[in-house]
Amino acid sequence: MVASLNHYDRDLSCSETWFSSANTYCGMAANQSVTGDHLFTFAKSYASFHGYISICVCVFGIITNIFNIIVLTRRHMSTPVNIILSWLAVSDIITMMSYVPFSMHFYCMYPDVNKTPDKNSKSWMTYMTFHINLAATTHTVSIWLCVLLAIVRFVHIRSPTKAFATRRRRMTQSKVLILLIYVWSAISLIPNYMSNELQENLNPESNETTYVLRDLRLGKNDTDALVLVNVWMYAVTAKLVPCLLMSIFGSLLIYNIHVKIRHRRKVLKISGANSMRLTEHSRTTKMLVSVILLFLVTELPQGVLIVCSATVKDFFDTVYLPLGDVMDIVALINNAVNFILYCTMSTKFRETFVHLFCACHFPHSNESIGYTLTDRLAKLDSHSNNNEHQNHINHVV
Repeated sequence: MVASLNHYDRDLSCSETWFSSANTYCGMAANQSVTGDHLFTFAKSYASFHGYISICVCVFGIITNIFNIIVLTRRHMSTPVNIILSWLAVSDIITMMSYVPFSMHFYCMYPDVNKTPDKNSKSWMTYMTFHINLAATTHTVSIWLCVLLAIVRFVHIRSPTKAFATRRRRMTQSKVLILLIYVWSAISLIPNYMSNELQENLNPESNETTYVLRDLRLGKNDTDALVLVNVWMYAVTAKLVPCLLMSIFGSLLIYNIHVKIRHRRKVLKISGANSMRLTEHSRTTKMLVSVILLFLVTELPQGVLIVCSATVKDFFDTVYLPLGDVMDIVALINNAVNFILYCTMSTKFRETFVHLFCACHFPHSNESIGYTLTDRLAKLDSHSNNNEHQNHINHVV
């Protein structure tokens, strides 16, 4: 999402961020007269609303992701996939918290496309650089956590187990992999951090000093080789490869769920109650498809556009730049809607949330509620010992 690898400094002295647009329409003003592209008109119109929309999405996403962490870290919710989802929520919160002041300053307080000493002060441009680097890291973390989630789901459905030692080993493995993803994401983006530099501009007429981000001339004939390597590394490792892996393991996951459901229908000669249970699992399967499609719709187009920006002359200026804000808001929405998806796809998540946050309907304390819910779920699980695959699907996995 909102992760910037490069920036584009215009003759109008407006700075652009690449995957996190800072006034994307600044550079568009310089190009519109040349290209006449309708994308520029659309982007300039949307930019006036982007700041307010993105802040609303971020506030909603921060609150709901806090709910996600609280619910998913309950003792009875402790599973490898829920640990992954918890740290995914942490990453999304950091991304959106960083985006709020950025959007408020560069879109809401100073919506004008022109550079000013207040808008482009050294402190705010330093924050922009910090935001760009942080968002690039957290977004890369989120993408790879989604991939890890798909793999873990697939492994668990293929080899379900209730053995304590195996479950504990998988929990430990998940924690180690999460840590490695966080560390690897930060290390792999070191070239990106180094390429984001501020430049001081002095206006001789007004004697005003402003700061802009160094122009890396992406898509030009004289683009630096290191910049191209940086771009390709980001496009491949943070976009294209994760999308490929998510597609593969997501497809395998969906296939295995359908196989298990067909097998159960044949072996058990399902009753009416079992039919209802299978209906629930069918809804879960559809939700899994929605999650995968949401991920691919958000990330795959960005990966393709990044590659085109690095290989097609002026593509970055005429296509990628005017779409920057749109890609940002789509990615922000993707980070913010996980709570809705979890409530939709998981009865256990929904019930735990209601017990934790709707205390007016449940007079017990949170801890007693947790243990009561655990006991009740344990009883439900005892009625389906012969259906371990379906038990696993009922979790937020």
